[in-house]
Amino acid sequence: MTTLRIAQDERADELLSTDPFALLVGMLLDQQYPMEHAFRGPAKIMDRFGSLDPARIAEQDPEAWADLCSTPPAIHRYGRSMAGRVQELAVVVRDQYEGDASRLWTTAGDAGELLRRLQALPGFGQQKARIFAALLGKQLNVRPAGWREAIGPYAEDGSRRSVADVVGPESLQQVRDFKKAAKKQAKAAAAGD
Repeated sequence: MTTLRIAQDERADELLSTDPFALLVGMLLDQQYPMEHAFRGPAKIMDRFGSLDPARIAEQDPEAWADLCSTPPAIHRYGRSMAGRVQELAVVVRDQYEGDASRLWTTAGDAGELLRRLQALPGFGQQKARIFAALLGKQLNVRPAGWREAIGPYAEDGSRRSVADVVGPESLQQVRDFKKAAKKQAKAAAAGD
């Protein structure tokens, strides 16, 4: 079994490595929040709720669930709104994938289907879907037909573009540096227009 090193916390990374829904929730939370903190969110849910079973999460009272997720330390900077997204994600996994998040990728016929499935999830746009598919391929060796072509630059060997490339503290910093440089370049390009 591959042990992921995204959260930079042994217990949180163990959960990400063994629970497909935890990994999917971590990716959902990875926006406007430091990535290692986002990927610690599922462990916080497990600590407070005692389960990451999508069916149990889906059936929770939304207000009580939002309270649970936003209690400090919250699962995200925007704990209440992200609680709703996590619950929406749980409903999709329960209803469309028999409660098993790994079915999203284990039953996809090819990379195009995998990306369509991921983009249909709450909080997953085109870029997030590609990054998650790159994570699956690079770290869990889930590479359906056409994977590299469908994922694009996120699938490049040796790149340090995204969470798909984080395997420890050094690579986390390299990804941060890449993102910072890309933002600076985009800002300079926008100023030049």
